[in-house]
Parts: sequence; structure tokens; C-alpha cells
Amino acid sequence: MSTLTPVKPAEAAARLKAGTAVLVDIRERDEHAREHIEGAISLPLSAFAPPRARPGQQVIYTCRTGNRTEMNCVRLAESVEGEAFVVEGGLEGWKAAGLPTRKDRSQPIELMRQVQMTAGGMILIGAALGLFVHPGFWGLSAFVGAGLFVAGATGFCGMARLLAVMPWNRAARA
Repeated sequence: MSTLTPVKPAEAAARLKAGTAVLVDIRERDEHAREHIEGAISLPLSAFAPPRARPGQQVIYTCRTGNRTEMNCVRLAESVEGEAFVVEGGLEGWKAAGLPTRKDRSQPIELMRQVQMTAGGMILIGAALGLFVHPGFWGLSAFVGAGLFVAGATGFCGMARLLAVMPWNRAARA
């Protein structure tokens, strides 16, 4: 079984600086656009293709916390020749080690965070209106909760699809 070898953020940074490694960010493009490690190549898992590395160059994977790389370690490790590595703690571990990242606050918040904020807000509004105006508004909370359940069960999130075509997100994808 193939696996990824953990590497400390400082060691990964040294390998990148020396040019002996290439860093592959497997987060979605909207996450990468908002904040990433300088020089990281964006290859999201949703459209993953084997990374291109020069002969003798190591491949180091990263995500936000290391969980996505861990869950997909076999697929990622098998996509390269030789040993593959993962940054311990991902982007969060990189920042905790005091290493710099490139932030672009002009980019929209990541789509899944937008879904969480919108769904949570709608549930709170439905609950408050149901409590203070009319119990029928609790249906809004139930509807959103059912939508979240269906999204988790099927992998299809209608709210994410709707938010993705909003004007603030369309500009980021262009």
C-alpha cells in the first residue's frame, strides 16, 4: 500500500528553496486563490491530474490541515514515481511554523464556507421567526436541514451550485 511520508514545514520550505521539490496544493481553486504557500501548484482533488516534476525532483503535497491528503494518500502517492511527501499540518501547520503564505483578501471566501454561513444563517432566521412571529417559519430551518442531509448523502449541494454562480464568485473563477 502506498503512503505519503510526512515532512515538517521547515524541511519542506528548505527543499522548495533548494529546488529539489515541487509543492502541490490539492485544495480547491477558490481555497488556493484566497491563501496559499508561495510557489505551490494548484491541482485540486476534484480534477486531479498527476503533478509534473522534473527528474529527481520530489513531490510534496499539502492541503489546509493534512486531513485531505491523509484521506487520499494512496491515490496521491501512486500518482508520482518514487517517494511522495506531505507537509505535516498542511497550510495551517506551515503558518504555525512561522512560514509565510500569500493571501489575497480580494478573493471571495471559499465556497464551502459560504454554504456553511448561508445555511447556518437561514436556520437561525427560521428558528427566530418561528419563535417570535409564527411557528410556520420553523419550516425554513427544516428545509435547510433536509438540504444539508441530502447534500451529505448524495454529494450534490444545490446551495453550493447556486452560490457558485453569484456575481462575487463568477469574477473569481474567470
